[in-house]
Amino acid sequence: MRRLITRSPRRVLAALAGLALLPGAVAAATPGGPSGKSPGKPPVKTQGKPPARPVVGRPDMDHGCARIEKRLPTLPDWPSVRSEIKRDPAGEKHIAKIVAGMTLAEKVGQMTQPEISAITAEEVGRYGVGSVLNGGGSWPGRDKHASPQDWLALADAYWQASVSTRTKIPVIWGIDAVHGNNNVFGATLFPQNIGLGAAHDPCLLRDIGAATAAQVRATGQDWAFAPTLAVVRDDRWGRTYEGYSEDPRITRAYGYEVVRGLQGGNSRGLGDRGVIATAKHFIGDGGTLKGQDQGVNASSEADMINIHGQGYYGALAAGAQTVMASFNSWTNEDLGITEGKVHGSGKLLTEVLKRKMGFDGVVVSDWNGIGQVAGCTNSNCARAINAGIDVVMVPNDWKAFISTTIAQVEAGEIPMSRIDDAVTRILRVKLRAGLFGAPKPSARPGAGSQRALQVRALARKAVRESQVLLKNDRKVLPLSPRSKVLVVGKSADSMQNQTGGWTLSWQGTGNTNADFPNGTTILGGLREILGAGNVTFSETADDVDPGRYDAVIAVIGETPYAEGVGDLGRRSLEAATLYPGDLAVLDKVAGRGAPVVTVYVTGRPLHVNKELNRSDAFVVAWLPGTEGGGVADLLVRSRDSGPGYTGTLSYSWPKSACQTPLNPGEEGYDPLFPLGYGLRYRQTGSVGTLDETSPGSGCGGTGGGGTATEDLEIYNRQDVAPYKSFIGSAENWSGTEIGVDGEAAHSEIAVVPSDVNVQGDGLKATWNGAGAAQIYLQNPAGGGDLRGYLNAGAALVFDTIVHQPPAARTVISAHCVYPCLAEVVATSLFQKLPAGTKTTVKIPLSCFAPNLDFENVNTPFLVYTDGAFSASFANVRWVPGAATDADALSCADLT
Repeated sequence: MRRLITRSPRRVLAALAGLALLPGAVAAATPGGPSGKSPGKPPVKTQGKPPARPVVGRPDMDHGCARIEKRLPTLPDWPSVRSEIKRDPAGEKHIAKIVAGMTLAEKVGQMTQPEISAITAEEVGRYGVGSVLNGGGSWPGRDKHASPQDWLALADAYWQASVSTRTKIPVIWGIDAVHGNNNVFGATLFPQNIGLGAAHDPCLLRDIGAATAAQVRATGQDWAFAPTLAVVRDDRWGRTYEGYSEDPRITRAYGYEVVRGLQGGNSRGLGDRGVIATAKHFIGDGGTLKGQDQGVNASSEADMINIHGQGYYGALAAGAQTVMASFNSWTNEDLGITEGKVHGSGKLLTEVLKRKMGFDGVVVSDWNGIGQVAGCTNSNCARAINAGIDVVMVPNDWKAFISTTIAQVEAGEIPMSRIDDAVTRILRVKLRAGLFGAPKPSARPGAGSQRALQVRALARKAVRESQVLLKNDRKVLPLSPRSKVLVVGKSADSMQNQTGGWTLSWQGTGNTNADFPNGTTILGGLREILGAGNVTFSETADDVDPGRYDAVIAVIGETPYAEGVGDLGRRSLEAATLYPGDLAVLDKVAGRGAPVVTVYVTGRPLHVNKELNRSDAFVVAWLPGTEGGGVADLLVRSRDSGPGYTGTLSYSWPKSACQTPLNPGEEGYDPLFPLGYGLRYRQTGSVGTLDETSPGSGCGGTGGGGTATEDLEIYNRQDVAPYKSFIGSAENWSGTEIGVDGEAAHSEIAVVPSDVNVQGDGLKATWNGAGAAQIYLQNPAGGGDLRGYLNAGAALVFDTIVHQPPAARTVISAHCVYPCLAEVVATSLFQKLPAGTKTTVKIPLSCFAPNLDFENVNTPFLVYTDGAFSASFANVRWVPGAATDADALSCADLT
């Protein structure tokens, strides 16, 4: 496919610095529609009339797909967006008739979206629920390996219950299909968005959108919570890989094409093989301060319009039918911006999105997002509904939400007109999606199709287009197809690492290669091309002689994470600090007689100067999904290599470890590799020997806080005020307090009293493996300043008895008001402790320091795991000076 951007980095920067009219935009228009003037002509000013707003419509096309333009304009106001899906007068009359005949309870039911683990088919019918969702890591029957038929059976049950109600309005099911139908066992998964951004190919995005829609229909869902349109400004954000680029030009073109692919429709609605698309997360999620998930975006309104809004102009022009509100806040008191949480902002959701931009579809909240609005809870938020939320994602507390919302309408807190508007929008989207009169999900086109779930050729093509070659000394790449290679590194044979977050589970953890029966690891791809006999694999590079091989291929990089957990916070971008084992592997093979080719698997640009210095060639593979063979295709000269590496950076690459934010046009922009950089086979680059200066533990310190001298007791036979003990899981991530009797239970975890030092002094937590869950101690009133304990060289100290060692990834963490947190990996710690015997564990607080804001700690102790595990915990405290005790753990042992 023809590449749409093949310019030098210098030209990319020059293009970003310039301004021009937005393709497909009329320079000015009356409030009612286009002015009729030619694009590029200034508006005729009429005395007494307010300035007309710009109008955005279908973008200029290149080879049938949206063009990534050289420049975008500076828009003076939020534009009116011309959707390619138009109002149907007959349909509107039909909707109005239905709404007029509905009871208040039926209307509120349509606005309610529970999680599948929290609602039965019978309840869907009884409460007239309008939509359901499954979160990441939620499957029919809680079965990770549920078949398409299992998914369809549950979809049919929900559908039958809904059409058997008095209103007969069909229920719809939403799913996070963000890189393919990534919750479904056996489905082909595409590269994560950051990789697709490097491909610079909008046509590819259209094809992937269409393929994803077919995958979703195969399992019976109607609604994909995609695409993510974040324009990422700070790569410390744990969702960086969900954004296509830091460049809004790419995000706008991609937003248009992926929606076209997902919805596959025409001017009246969706095609019979499309699904409802979701433009998310509106707005500014990629621009929060310090890259903090769900944090504060302090952008000016002009930057919101011209940076963070661009993807929505493309998606809405293509006819996106739903928009998901963002968790972040929009606040900058110096500029007079005090919107707070977007979920409660009438300015953004109604004035901007619905009125100025003209969006007539559904605004859906994010997971318990209304509970973050000031004065609200997960089940009680008139403010969010009045602000413009139409469908409320209230996974577990949905019954309370229904009763509370009905009472608020009856009390006049929510106008009936707002309820009617919300339900009208919901029914409009269902009508456009062709759901009225459609058969049950299992009888629809494409249902149960294995061919739809398996789109390996397209995924492999996407992998080839998305990789970026940063270094190629002496033209090491491509390797000869007759090469004998040594493959090393933790990600060479790891489907979990190469697929990343939002893959089968929420965080993408707890997976094995067996969970991907139709995928290929990078190692597997190399064996296919070179022959198994020519490929030797040694993950840690121990007891091998690199000099015996034609080349060493080191596949290293990040391990899976998703929102919140993936934030770097105060940690630096230095890969060698985050993943010291990777550098250790490179040290074993570099300079030992064979060229070293490093393949870096990552969800964001990282400071990899040390890794680059030890590599003769360096390829960024991003998170390629299930088709690792696409990586191998370009490492070795073969018939599938095509033109070789064509991907170019859609994110700037840092030169130093604390160099973030790093975006073109911002002060001090001086990257190691600029936006748009990428080598071809014939190019070597001029990387040279790079500075390996390290900032140590992190970027910026807490400072101050004095020095603590006494233990901070957190749990001693019972909760120590102000801390209280809780459990959390998909059943209720907001937390269920452990009672005074020491007991609490979810379907994933149960807690009972236990004897650790004396009778009944501990809490025994048992995870049954049904899903991720946690036990924690938290101050419900908020965070406190605990810097003095870090300054005092304190350690987190607790007594524990392991009853059953963990079967999956397990972490110990502390939170500075979620999603601000830090964690250490404790899987091997608990696995190595002697079963049935009390052990005192001491973890230096400095292990948490790079990412924990000690000025605002509300959760000083939390244990989380993805699988089966049982242990008792007692005498939990922070002890000054304990970090230097002889039996204190080393931070290096907890990575």
